[in-house]
Amino acid sequence: MADSRERIRAPPRDGREGFTSPRQVLRRLMLLSEGRQYREAATVVGRLGPSVLRSVVAELPMDILIEALPHSTYLLESFFNRLNAVVATPRPDVPCEAIMWHLVKLFSNPHETGLRQRCMKLAQAIGIWQPSLRESLLARRKQLDQAIQGLGVHGLTADQTGSLISLHVALKNELQRHIDTYKAAIHKLEELSPVTSHQDPAQSSHQRLLAIGYGDIQQRLIDNKTLLTMLDKPALKQLAQLVENLSQRVQNDKEVLFCVGQIRRTDATANTEERPAAGLLMNYSRGCDTVLGLMGPIATLPPSSPTSNGCSSGGSDGYHSDSDIDETNSELVRQYSVMYSKNRIDTLDSLNALPQLKHAHQLKAKILFSIIVLAFRACHGLKERKVLEVRRTLFVLDANDDSTATLDRAVRQQLKETADRFPMGDVERQVANQVLSTLHEYPCLEACIPLIHYISDCVRLAWRMVNQTNPYYLDTDFTLGLLQPEKHERYPISEKRSDIIRAFLWPALMQNGHCVYKAVVAT
Repeated sequence: MADSRERIRAPPRDGREGFTSPRQVLRRLMLLSEGRQYREAATVVGRLGPSVLRSVVAELPMDILIEALPHSTYLLESFFNRLNAVVATPRPDVPCEAIMWHLVKLFSNPHETGLRQRCMKLAQAIGIWQPSLRESLLARRKQLDQAIQGLGVHGLTADQTGSLISLHVALKNELQRHIDTYKAAIHKLEELSPVTSHQDPAQSSHQRLLAIGYGDIQQRLIDNKTLLTMLDKPALKQLAQLVENLSQRVQNDKEVLFCVGQIRRTDATANTEERPAAGLLMNYSRGCDTVLGLMGPIATLPPSSPTSNGCSSGGSDGYHSDSDIDETNSELVRQYSVMYSKNRIDTLDSLNALPQLKHAHQLKAKILFSIIVLAFRACHGLKERKVLEVRRTLFVLDANDDSTATLDRAVRQQLKETADRFPMGDVERQVANQVLSTLHEYPCLEACIPLIHYISDCVRLAWRMVNQTNPYYLDTDFTLGLLQPEKHERYPISEKRSDIIRAFLWPALMQNGHCVYKAVVAT
């Protein structure tokens, strides 16, 4: 009887069956998954060879495992770890993106305790298998953040008197003002004297115009000046600003609906019709940020970034993490990204609060763009002047001498080591004076403390970056031509059907001839 029981005993469930047929492995994994025995299934996967692993991955219904997350984390983690370890080329097609977005969905509204610990190794393994997913996450997070910001621009606007009213009321009043003015102008045009308005084209010939007398010229001046006074009113110039404001609101709402639509397609249970859009977008932005954090430090900085999307402004973690120099590079590029995504936005909010600049949207963006460009230019100039000063002090006049090159290297190394404590007050004042003198008609800028702090932050970051062993510099090609994906990143709420650059919002960062952070451009 004991022998009979021994013969019908089930096979061991510790993954040591030694399956060699993909069909057997697939059947075993399906049985274990149906019984929610994901740890045992992970053990089976951990013993598969490359060829069997490819076959199993191609046949296994991954959508079932994705829906079972986070319970199926162990099995999916084992798959990716094994793929990373034994599979080279050709690489099997694995739905990494679907897994990643499901993780974002879980972290957008986490209910289970220990979720981060359970999913960390899976996120890291996916990041190694398909590094480009980081860029997708950065781009989505940046898009969500921009959409959230866009929800806040539908407030009151100022009319010609400075009073805050609804945009639609302001548009109605402005259009009525235009109608009344144009009607009066038409009436005036009908009353013009014959010397100003010639019915006969022959009266406008060059000879006739040279023959008119003093009285006719005086009458013509009066007529034209009257028309100009009627049409060239400061109050009539607000329509373009109101239309631009309206256009911005339309684009912002398009972006919000697009983001909500993406969430609806990836999460049928999101209840997008009932939930406030801002809360939904914030949750998913937090989910993207959490999954990015779980993926761990970036081993190599992608050419595009931070956000995003290529050289996304949302967060570049750097070049290589194998040495102190590369960690410094990583941190500097990250700070450059933060300067755009945080410092610049905070300063822009402060400029928006200035009544004189309330409607000067393009001017405010140009001010912040110019400051970072001027900061880099001033710091590069200061660095070269300091090298020349040391040469002159030591009476080293031969620029081609080996000893001169050695001295230059020593000075540059010293500047690099003292970059954090080097006095930059003169450069900060130089940049501030360049900006304020150019915009002397806006005296409010001088009293804007956040703007002064922003100038200081840009100068100090630029000084550290230009004094690296391989100095950073800005790409100063600001030609309004066609968008170049290798060094330009489209601003999220730009016109996506056009590749013509309308404006630069942030300059590209270069090192050794390579773009390490793309320029942000509006199309």
